[in-house]
Amino acid sequence: MKTRAITGVIFVAVMIAATLLGAYVYSIFFTLLSTWCLYEFYGIVSSEERAPNKVIGIALALVLFVLGSLISMDLLAVKFLALTIPFISATYIISLFQKRAFPFNDIAYTFLGIAYVTLPFFLFSKLGFMQGAFNYVLPLGFLILLWTNDTGAYLAGRSFGKRKLFERISPKKTWEGFFGGLILAIVAAVNLEKYFGYLPLWQWVSIAAIISIVGTLGDLVESMLKRSLHVKDSGNILPGHGGFLDRFDGLLLAAPMVYVFLILIN
Repeated sequence: MKTRAITGVIFVAVMIAATLLGAYVYSIFFTLLSTWCLYEFYGIVSSEERAPNKVIGIALALVLFVLGSLISMDLLAVKFLALTIPFISATYIISLFQKRAFPFNDIAYTFLGIAYVTLPFFLFSKLGFMQGAFNYVLPLGFLILLWTNDTGAYLAGRSFGKRKLFERISPKKTWEGFFGGLILAIVAAVNLEKYFGYLPLWQWVSIAAIISIVGTLGDLVESMLKRSLHVKDSGNILPGHGGFLDRFDGLLLAAPMVYVFLILIN
């Protein structure tokens, strides 16, 4: 627990600093973080039957994220996203020369990594540019709500948890933990509106509910992935926590839903 706590505090501090230090640091940090998460994903799904093309997949992810970030900062036109198309085509063409028994398994898992990991991180990064110029409030608020939901779920589940939420996938998760996370996230949302403003109270509370509900489902989805592959953690880069992908499983589903919510209401 001591190792886990120290790692958690350091990691949270780095995340907050990267969010507060401006558009360039923010974009570079989340480009690198999402790329490492994609690398972990490819690592845990790889087997004799599944061999995603890590090189082309990571190259496509980097090009997509870098171009998207530059477009968000008004440094490039949207048309430059077309540069991702050669990488997509290359994924199919390279498989012709690899003589694998199930080439479309490899192709499918290469693109699944982009859809499951890179795209959600990119949409999260877009939260910093929702009103044109970079503003740290939305991405920082998102992270605070994600962390408070996880903390509330852990504390409530540990103290009161009896009714299993999804025992087949995650035996430790309980309904009491889920509602504990939801309540603490809503409390945090009220305080975000009080100290940051930026959005009306009902929007902050709605975002908290989305993160709590969809983020919990995202956690379960990653647990389902690891269970199906007989993997305990996505990596070991974070002492006491596993891999980066393990720490951001909730973000992978919640970030796109929050982005869609904000786009539709604004």
